[in-house]
Amino acid sequence: MANRHLQRSVAMQALFEWDFQGKHDELIDQIIDRNVREFAPGIENATFVDALVRGTLEKRAMVDALIEKCAPEWPLDQVTIIDRNILRLGIYELMHGNYSEVPPKVAINESIELAKTFGGESSARFVNGVLGTIYREMGEPMKDDSTKKHKKTETEEILVGEEKEVVEN
Repeated sequence: MANRHLQRSVAMQALFEWDFQGKHDELIDQIIDRNVREFAPGIENATFVDALVRGTLEKRAMVDALIEKCAPEWPLDQVTIIDRNILRLGIYELMHGNYSEVPPKVAINESIELAKTFGGESSARFVNGVLGTIYREMGEPMKDDSTKKHKKTETEEILVGEEKEVVEN
C-alpha cells in the first residue's frame, strides 16, 4: 500500500474512532498516535495523517454543511460513521489540499477507494456522488489538466445553503 494511501487510511480510522467515541477533540492526539501505531507501525513520519485529521476537524462545520447540502436525503446523523468520515476527509482534501501534491480527482479517487475498502455495498457510489457534486460546484478545478501543476486561487466560493461562505486557503 502506497505511503500516502496508507496514511489516508489511518487518518480515516482516527476520524472514525473520534466520531464513534463521542467527538472528544481533546483526545485526538491519543487517537492519532494509537491508530498510527496499530495500523501503520512502519511509518517513519506520520505528519500527513496528523495534518489530514487536524485539518478535517478544524473545518468540520463547513465540511458537514456541505455533506448535508449535497446529500439532502441523508441527514448527517443517518450517514454511516464510516461514510461520514470518509466524506469529511475527502471534502477537506478536495477543498483545502495542495493541488500540486494531490489533484482534486486523486482526492476523490482516494476517498472512493477508502469507501470500497471500509464501507458498505453502496458506500463507494454514495461517496462518489457527494464528492462529484462538490467538485462540479467548485468549477471542476484541474479538469483538463492531468500533468501541469495547478494552484487554487486565494479564495474559493462555495454555496452553503442559501448563503455563500468564503473559504480561505
